[in-house]
Amino acid sequence: MPVKRNLSYRIGLALAPVIYKFISKVLFPSCRIEVRGMEQIEEFSRAGQPIIAAFWHHGLFYITALDCSLPWVGMVSASEDGEYIAKILESLGFETVRGSRNKRGLAALKGLISAVIKGGRNVSIVADGSQGPPLVAQAGAVLLASKTGAPIVPFGWGADRYFAFRSWDRTVLPKPFARVFLKAGEPLFVPSGLKSEGLEEYRLKLEKQLLGNYAEVWGHFGIKEH
Repeated sequence: MPVKRNLSYRIGLALAPVIYKFISKVLFPSCRIEVRGMEQIEEFSRAGQPIIAAFWHHGLFYITALDCSLPWVGMVSASEDGEYIAKILESLGFETVRGSRNKRGLAALKGLISAVIKGGRNVSIVADGSQGPPLVAQAGAVLLASKTGAPIVPFGWGADRYFAFRSWDRTVLPKPFARVFLKAGEPLFVPSGLKSEGLEEYRLKLEKQLLGNYAEVWGHFGIKEH
């Protein structure tokens, strides 16, 4: 039986994309952004090679606003809170696949595999999942890369001034006119047919790259952790 949603929840779902579009069109363009590593994304795009963009949950909102001109599909939690994210991404032109470690995970993985192999779409995936722990990579991106051959590109961004939410991951948004440093790290190519030990090996490699990005982008502003 579908979960009964109250009026405030439905209103919130309707307003979330509107509020986010306002933020992305007014707040984000006011920032002074320094970008590193994005040329490789353009090279993959020209070659018709889909990628898997992996990033920490705290940077979700800024990352997803960067470039919606490419065909993207995002994996979003199957929870009610995830519905807000799904509505926002869909309003930006993303396709979404719903699932997590604990709910509909296998079906979501199959949907992402199909999106990459049959649809040629890029995938955006939160490396530490929808519930954490923060800054600890889960195996989903690595498993997807092993199944599809798509390289994982680790993303990270930091800002000199920002808002931090009181959430498990301290989700962040840059403040107006902030300086922002965005980095796309070196692509991680994952062998096909990985088993449990191999998945763990590459999960750790991805985590190391993402943590290195984290240290670099925030350290750019003299900040150790957000």
